[in-house]
Amino acid sequence: MALTALSIDVTEHTRDGLLLHASDGPEPVLAFISRRVMDQWANLTEAGTHLNLFRRQYNALAQRNLPAIERIVASKYQRGPEFNRQHRFVDVLLADIVESGEILELGRLAR
Repeated sequence: MALTALSIDVTEHTRDGLLLHASDGPEPVLAFISRRVMDQWANLTEAGTHLNLFRRQYNALAQRNLPAIERIVASKYQRGPEFNRQHRFVDVLLADIVESGEILELGRLAR
């Protein structure tokens, strides 16, 4: 149960958030971080701000922070189906991010 090849889906999809693709051996795995969770994570990182991110912005943030996101997704995925109701799909919640201690590198988005 080790994820490999985590990548950001930059295509036009219908989900309101960050969609990621990975593999567990030959099996595809999807991961998702909602736009709301990305906003909250960015606001936790940059205290005193209120950022509302658009798709292009949270995709750019994800690209810049891919190693941190990969660690969060892999950690939740490795917990197994009892923590991922729809196994092979990882829904990253703000609680998962807070538990990880990971901080976003905001770069130009910081106010």
